[in-house]
Amino acid sequence: MSKSIFKLKSDFAPAGDQPKAISSLVEGVKKGMEKQTLLGVTGSGKTFTMANVIAEIGKPTLVIAHNKTLAAQLAQEYREFFPDAAVHYFVSYYDYYQPEAYMPTTDTYIEKDAQINEEIDRLRHASTQALLTRKDVIIVASVSCIYGLGSPEEYAKENLMMKVGDRVGRNDLLKKLIAIHFTRTNADLNSGEFRALGNRVDVMPVSETYMYQIFIDADKITRILVVDPVSSTVREEVESMFLFPAKHFITNSDKKDKAVKAIKAELTAQLKKFEKEGKLLEAERIKRRTNYDLAMIREMGYCSGIENYSRHLSGKKAGDPPETLLSYFPHKPHPDPLLAEEGKMVPDFLTIIDESHVTVPQLNGMFAGDASRKKTLVDFGFRLPSAQDNRPLKYAEFEERVGQVVYTTATPSEYEREKSEQIVEQIIRPTGLIDPEIIIRPILENSHRSDLWPDSKKQKSIGRTYGNLYPGQIVDFISEAEATIKRGFRVLATTLTKKMAEDLSVYLKEKKIKAEYLHSDIKTIERIQILTAFRRGDFDVLVGVNLLREGLDLPEVAFIGILDADKEGFLRSEVSLIQTIGRAARNSEGRVILYADNITGSMERAISETNRRRAIQVAYNKKHGITPKTIIKKIQDITQAMESKHEKAVNGELALDFELFAKVVAKEKGKDKLEKLSDEEREKLVYEKIISIKEKEMKSVVKELDFETAAILRDEIMMLKQKMEK
Repeated sequence: MSKSIFKLKSDFAPAGDQPKAISSLVEGVKKGMEKQTLLGVTGSGKTFTMANVIAEIGKPTLVIAHNKTLAAQLAQEYREFFPDAAVHYFVSYYDYYQPEAYMPTTDTYIEKDAQINEEIDRLRHASTQALLTRKDVIIVASVSCIYGLGSPEEYAKENLMMKVGDRVGRNDLLKKLIAIHFTRTNADLNSGEFRALGNRVDVMPVSETYMYQIFIDADKITRILVVDPVSSTVREEVESMFLFPAKHFITNSDKKDKAVKAIKAELTAQLKKFEKEGKLLEAERIKRRTNYDLAMIREMGYCSGIENYSRHLSGKKAGDPPETLLSYFPHKPHPDPLLAEEGKMVPDFLTIIDESHVTVPQLNGMFAGDASRKKTLVDFGFRLPSAQDNRPLKYAEFEERVGQVVYTTATPSEYEREKSEQIVEQIIRPTGLIDPEIIIRPILENSHRSDLWPDSKKQKSIGRTYGNLYPGQIVDFISEAEATIKRGFRVLATTLTKKMAEDLSVYLKEKKIKAEYLHSDIKTIERIQILTAFRRGDFDVLVGVNLLREGLDLPEVAFIGILDADKEGFLRSEVSLIQTIGRAARNSEGRVILYADNITGSMERAISETNRRRAIQVAYNKKHGITPKTIIKKIQDITQAMESKHEKAVNGELALDFELFAKVVAKEKGKDKLEKLSDEEREKLVYEKIISIKEKEMKSVVKELDFETAAILRDEIMMLKQKMEK
């Protein structure tokens, strides 16, 4: 594959340890090494190094991150490095997800409950479609990439291509859209929906933010327009269009009929089994559920929870691994000629596992948890046994389905060290930044001083609230935080629980320190927005638990307080401590205070490794005459690209309208009269004028049944009224 498919754009050239790391990793890939590790300290530019590797190797690439926040950050960075390539973000589309489950001890059935984020669903479809249509593709994914997704062959085959001049009747077109799971509506279009208006059919692809308008006359397509769905502005007129299915789980009519027969046969066998075991309630339960689902599949081609029948729909055997996002990546014939002749294929893409010391255990643990929950559902008649094949990949299956792998981490575990054919170190940062100074201070010191806690009730309250968080470390942390904020920097605090994080952020606010908390209960998009606001300086202290540890690029942070550092466990392990300490390594004034009354083994090892790296960095800087400089990075996040089309239209129209109507009001009222008014009074007149005209426009477009434009006008009027009240 040609290297030129990826064109790396950057204002910087590789520096420090980066050139050597890039060369070693590229050479390893070319030699056929299946697994390598990039041991890169925090802030050494691991993502930039891997971007250079991707550009050199020139293969589609999968980047796996262990949470959505990190995946979003990586997606944004790779988009900046490869603006001309297809860089996509693939994570679970659930903002809230409660899987289907049954608890026998309490006889409690929990129905699947999910709130789907439509924008993230659109990005998932954009990812799979890019993989099927392009070569210059980088997909940044969470561990959801190993869950069942539907067959790429069926997804690619069951598409709809139309061009001007094609013979197709209006009703036939509607049937074709329904066949690939588009939904009909008479209201505003969302992705995966269509509507019919006379001789025109409007369709919104699942992977885009625009819609097609297809005009049909005498059973023939006469025009195809690409239209903004909010403003109804025509972007362009095209000769042809291409639609992928609106859902990933899709099957043709022949396979559907076979699947229905197979599901019926499995139901019959399961009913006999339950009756033989005397499980009459379970038999009745599975009979009702399955027959209802079969009726929906026959009539609609789809049912709620259709993924539980994926084995039958795909024609796979019991126990076969499901199709996942990995199946959509390119493959090539097996290097062994005999196996290649038999049709055996092998992955032909590069895989980067970011923060592998966390991501690999996550990938490894997905199957067991899912299998236990599914087995209970099957045993008690809520699902057929084949539902157990709707599952994440086992780790061994995952390894078979990924291409050559590069693990990236500052703290490789025993697994990476054993599996990797080479470990490449990247200790020197291009900026000359060294690992932060580490200070140890006791938890209990100053806890007896009444002058620090004049309010005895407050002291008791804090003691109850934080449990092990005694006043000493809190007082010291606040003092250090205030000094850091005065110098124009930001502060991180890590606690042991979510409740501690929330309570500490509240207490800091009471002390007039702008603070927020961040943990895994906060929704995907909101987490990204909080981090962006933190970097912007909207608040000064961010309090979190382990979510703050890996991969968060926050160069504005100059001080980190690790509370209760001697509470040995996962959150205060050697790896966790090194990762947390690393968050302060992007700032030349970075300092970390470990609050502890005892020096644990994890603390000792973390401090020793940090000091080892620090010594190497200091020596390198001295030799090359380098003065450390804080990283300067643009404050940008992926949510900017996720702003809804409706919000963009409303905000854009308001910005233009105010200038325009200010001139209209000046002409109507006269300059002399306006000059006698205050700025606030003049502004109010302009708002009133805009509102009155937009109200008339809204009533007019409603009469024409143009509800999309009416919705924009309605929201503009609401925003204008809010501004008038301020």
